[in-house]
Amino acid sequence: MKKIALLIETSRSFGRQLIMGIAGYSKLHGPWSFYKEPTDLKSSIPKLTGWKPDGIIMRDSLVNKELLKLKIPTILSIHYSTDLKNLPTIRTDSKAVAKMASQHFLEKGLKHTAFCGFDDFEWSRERGHYFEIFNHEAGLNTHFYTQKKLSKKNEWENEQQHVSKWIKNLPKPIGIFACNDDRGQHILEICKMCNLKVPEDVAVLGVDNDPLVCDLGDPPLSSIVLNNRLAGFKAAELLDYMINNKTTSEANIIVSPTHIIQRQSTDVLAVKDKDVAKAISYIKQNARNKLLVEDVVQATHLSRRTLERKFIKAINRSIYGEIRRVRIELISRMLIDTDLPISHISSTFKFTDVEHISRYFKQEKGIGLREFRKIHRLS
Repeated sequence: MKKIALLIETSRSFGRQLIMGIAGYSKLHGPWSFYKEPTDLKSSIPKLTGWKPDGIIMRDSLVNKELLKLKIPTILSIHYSTDLKNLPTIRTDSKAVAKMASQHFLEKGLKHTAFCGFDDFEWSRERGHYFEIFNHEAGLNTHFYTQKKLSKKNEWENEQQHVSKWIKNLPKPIGIFACNDDRGQHILEICKMCNLKVPEDVAVLGVDNDPLVCDLGDPPLSSIVLNNRLAGFKAAELLDYMINNKTTSEANIIVSPTHIIQRQSTDVLAVKDKDVAKAISYIKQNARNKLLVEDVVQATHLSRRTLERKFIKAINRSIYGEIRRVRIELISRMLIDTDLPISHISSTFKFTDVEHISRYFKQEKGIGLREFRKIHRLS
């Protein structure tokens, strides 16, 4: 039985989901014996030396070099900026995360966006960098929060006034992309202090979808879901290979965003054009039917040409593009949240057969319905 040390935090959803993925691999290909130290990493090193693990999956930290002296196959889950090389890593796809955030605010019709992160962390800076790029491509400017230099890190009480001033001076309505759920929770609290309405004045989106943090928010925080569990499974698979073959690896295991759980913090449609707002509302109410562009046009009493022009101006999408986006989103939610057979989902959305809905879905998502469901069940 292989002995595996897991030096990963369990205080947040990211670490817990990684461990669940590792445990899932162990159930299929083990069983493995796990060492999980509930205290700090430094106190675990002497115990690890005596326990003699076959492999380690851990967060990168200041004790990396001490652990590496043990010459044990190790995979690092990257959180801090690190110069360590020649080691396999678990890394989040910051570019894909930022793209999903940018698209979410664009779909809401927001014309102003901002990013609030942690300046000291490379992963946070990357998310802000790519968020600005995608917003620029869509013709939007991005406002950045710059942290105030404090005598001690994480002095949130002292930073609140600085964040408050920044948010008050932002144009409204605005969508703020927080680098993670913790930062998103900070912003929600500041908005309450400043008497700003969420999501009407400020829409807030986080990352990690930690239920405890997201539901603690008032209103609850929308968040980008990451496939941490799948990454944990793949990390365990790679570690198993390294142990069995007595080899090293420089592979990167990528944690990708899968979808957004929308809660009240971004449940807003910032479309000033009343005709477009009415049309979008009609699409959402009738998205499970065989909805045609003409049906939407008739609901507004405008010409098709006029409404198309208004749609492009307001949300940068055609009427058909919005119909397709809303339907695909609803299908995705049913695949993730229910165990309904695909044939049932097909009939719910009035497709002629399973092949029809499969082609429709794959054109948009790039993968089949069953594959999509399998990936997200591991998320």
